[in-house]
Amino acid sequence: MRGLNSPKKLLLGLQHTLAMFGSTVLVPILTGLNPSVALFSAGVGTLIFHLVTKKKVPVFLGSSFAFIPVLTAVTEKYGAEYAMGGTIVAGLLYLIFAGLFYLVGVERIQSFFPPIVIGPIIAIIGLGLSPVAVEMASENWIVAITVVAVIFLISICCKGFIRLVPILVGIIAGYIVSIFFNMVDFSTIAQSQLIIMPKFVLPKFNISAILSIAPVSFVTILEHLGDINANGAVVGKNFVKDPGLHRTALGDGLATVFAGFVGGPPNTTYSENTGVLATTKVYDPSILRIAAVMAIIMSFIGYINGILLTIPKAVLGGASLVLFGMIASIGFKTIAQEKVDLNNNRNILIMSIVLVIGLGGVVLNIKGIEFSSLSIAAFVGIVLNKIIPEKENKED
Repeated sequence: MRGLNSPKKLLLGLQHTLAMFGSTVLVPILTGLNPSVALFSAGVGTLIFHLVTKKKVPVFLGSSFAFIPVLTAVTEKYGAEYAMGGTIVAGLLYLIFAGLFYLVGVERIQSFFPPIVIGPIIAIIGLGLSPVAVEMASENWIVAITVVAVIFLISICCKGFIRLVPILVGIIAGYIVSIFFNMVDFSTIAQSQLIIMPKFVLPKFNISAILSIAPVSFVTILEHLGDINANGAVVGKNFVKDPGLHRTALGDGLATVFAGFVGGPPNTTYSENTGVLATTKVYDPSILRIAAVMAIIMSFIGYINGILLTIPKAVLGGASLVLFGMIASIGFKTIAQEKVDLNNNRNILIMSIVLVIGLGGVVLNIKGIEFSSLSIAAFVGIVLNKIIPEKENKED
């Protein structure tokens, strides 16, 4: 973005790093993998994605929550190295999807994802994450509300560069307030080493582990479609067309393959960072690459990890309340901007069913493979849009 010098870009990059940090390290903590490796693979994976997508898409790739159940099960039963083998195959399936997207063409793909499907899906992505934000914020609502209030004040009342970093300023303010509540454990920093080496894990392959992990890609590809559309809606560009859905899927897949070779969890496009884009309105993809480099550096510096790990959940929760709400708002904005006819019963029914399934926590388990409510909602919306005829059916 013109007018932004290097120090300002570094601060914006740090803001994106803080936005993705909690979720990126939480997945390995829950699944028995190494958080430092997750940061490293997320950073490198993001750079791979940007290279494949011609540096056009302002996206950060972090640890995927969709793989948590299967990664945990495989790691406990076979070991982390076999979970990595399954991760590599999951990434390779993305490459197959990328090829299909390229052969089928953008127009046909977009016909499956009209605003009456994509709008609610984007809203579900934000609203579906809201319980996570509330749970973190509930650790201390005074701290969380402080973060929210500072973000609002910076976004609405301030001018100049500070208006571009409301999330960062809000997190700093919340961190300071949390110190007075004795919520910051500085012993983590004291026990940290200056330089650490991430505990990389080489992959091993087992057919049972592969069959447990790889099929989840059929679920996450739908989430990828929703995230790319959400990102494009925020930026005001059609990334499905340029650089192309085949390139975004390819970048996501190659990033996940790389993660599997070093011991990191599968990667996915991060809604948290899309929320930062919506809040700051700074869409320069190079800032996301700065965040990626920061994540790589952080994976080797023990003190940085130590400091970031002292950030209380309530602080991250306050920031997440704003970020996830912004994503949900973009979904409804998409419906309004595309002038979806809300007097048409067909449109109302499709959107209603998608929203209820997506937010209702519907989970489908087929032979041990768990399909999330988001993926089910997306699938149902796509099918209903195709089988229900488009005709005028207005309310009286």
